[in-house]
Amino acid sequence: MAIIPINIKEGTVDRTDTVKDIIIGIDLGTTNSLVAYMKDGAPVCVKDKEGNNALVPSVLHFAVDGSVVTGQAAREKLISDPQNTIYSVKRLMGKNYQDVQSFEQYFGYKIIDDGADSLVKIRVKDKFYTPVELSAFILKELKNRVEAELGRPATKAVITVPAYFNDTQRQATRDAAKLAGLETLRIINEPTAASLAYGLDRLQEAPQRIAVYDLGGGTFDVSILQIQDDIFEVLSTNGDTFLGGDDFDRVIMDYWIEKYEIDRKFLQNDKEFGQTMRLKAEQAKKELPGVDKFFRGSVKGRQFRISKARFETLIQPLIEKTIDKCKQALADAKLQVADIEAVVMVGGSTRIPLVKKTVSEFFQRPVYDRLNPDEVVALGAAIQADVLAGNEKGLLLIDVTPLSLGIETVGGLMDVIIARNSKIPSKAGRQYTTSVDGQKNLKVSVFQGERDLVEHNRKLGEFILTGIPPMPAGLPKIDVQFILDADGVLIVKAKELRSGVEQEINIRSQYGLSEEEMALMLIDSIQNAASDMQKRGLLEARNEANNIILSSHKFLKQNAGLLSKEEYDRTAEMTRLLKKSAKEDDKDAIQVAMDRLNEYTAPLAHRAMDETIANAMKGKMIV
Repeated sequence: MAIIPINIKEGTVDRTDTVKDIIIGIDLGTTNSLVAYMKDGAPVCVKDKEGNNALVPSVLHFAVDGSVVTGQAAREKLISDPQNTIYSVKRLMGKNYQDVQSFEQYFGYKIIDDGADSLVKIRVKDKFYTPVELSAFILKELKNRVEAELGRPATKAVITVPAYFNDTQRQATRDAAKLAGLETLRIINEPTAASLAYGLDRLQEAPQRIAVYDLGGGTFDVSILQIQDDIFEVLSTNGDTFLGGDDFDRVIMDYWIEKYEIDRKFLQNDKEFGQTMRLKAEQAKKELPGVDKFFRGSVKGRQFRISKARFETLIQPLIEKTIDKCKQALADAKLQVADIEAVVMVGGSTRIPLVKKTVSEFFQRPVYDRLNPDEVVALGAAIQADVLAGNEKGLLLIDVTPLSLGIETVGGLMDVIIARNSKIPSKAGRQYTTSVDGQKNLKVSVFQGERDLVEHNRKLGEFILTGIPPMPAGLPKIDVQFILDADGVLIVKAKELRSGVEQEINIRSQYGLSEEEMALMLIDSIQNAASDMQKRGLLEARNEANNIILSSHKFLKQNAGLLSKEEYDRTAEMTRLLKKSAKEDDKDAIQVAMDRLNEYTAPLAHRAMDETIANAMKGKMIV
């Protein structure tokens, strides 16, 4: 039995042999994920049991027995069981259905439209998952991998995200880590992490200003950094969270669909064929740079072909979109192309020769790609983890916020308090007043984005400052302060200066999970004691079902004459079944019944809408 000396006076454990906590670095990617740590003063990525590959495919497979397989074993199920194999989850992080609706046909699995402005759900069999829960499975796999190599627990991490991830997506990433049993000590931008890896690699010869071009499987970022005296300062950042190698695959698929006259409805119904075709497009993307003229392949006996020249023509507009982002990043940093002294390439998609050529021509210099573009972000995360562990005291990382933060003012205008590309951590404030005599309450609505009207930006949250003493309009002085920490997490404070009344809120993503939900889900994953969470989910499902039932009854009443007897009877029967399910205690059964009713009635609702519009326009002339 081990004896642990305790200092009663100080209340501390006095051990000289205590092993320091390991802080790992994680690159949670769209296509592949990696985990790294510091070994003998250098960052290393953890490889598989065979010691061959550090990449963990960001793929999940839900087996018949209820088990969940992650990584390469799951990737092998993409064709044989596409509806139960989930990929590209990162593209769904912090998104609602409307955000991804136009890309739904390219996913082999079912994305749910529940009609609510909430986190998109993915249906696997008769269970429903959020991207947060699915990402947690991938993070658990990375956690297990590094623990197996080190032989001890790893509970703290630095996790990278695309530089252009908004607050919603960053919070979703933190939530996923918490579900996986990881404490996120720092969220850092992927290009910033890459700059750390390259900067340490040649610290004495580091250029003054560099551009980090990061084109991965699902996202694109560009960051302009200044490196001087061991200080890594981000001057600006720009990007697109829905642009990457997946889109290169998509344009090849679209080309084949058009060229070989493939019915898109056929692809939606035959998920296995669609998934095989997508993987064949991915194979073409990877092999075309190494061939002279053509790529040829077959899917279930159907032949597909694409030339190298056609491929480059198809992806050129996507590459040009990244160049436009580079131009904007330079403008934000108040720099010219000639001011950039090195260009760092990050992400597997930068292996495509046309990408390198276009970027090199834009920046007017050869690109820098000596380190493995797949691993460089994870290596940088491990370096930042080492800094937080106190082992590397010479480095200072100064990051920026990718999007402006502000509040809604009269007329729905966006009043920016912390501008995009502001250094973080950061603090800023502004004073406001009331617009009505005797006003006692003031609603503070917080938004993130670059548009002048808040309706075009992302709402992060709101709170009401109550108890303002009744005064004539314009007399109260209300000070609103924004405090943005090193992770990009926002705290908003409001105080009426004359009376001292104040309130603050830690802004959480409206699509994220509450602390209560997080705690319950974590308990469920560890102890398999989910009764409280099940009650909450059941109540929410019942409330949602009751709303749909009321809407269905109203729809049947208003459109009885438009529907056939079969349509009317089937809708009524499905509504009755939903009502019956809502009285039971099975949350997933309720969700399945809602999903089926929504799927059946959607085309009926569209038809009813068309009929209503036609009747309204009857007899009128359109000029």
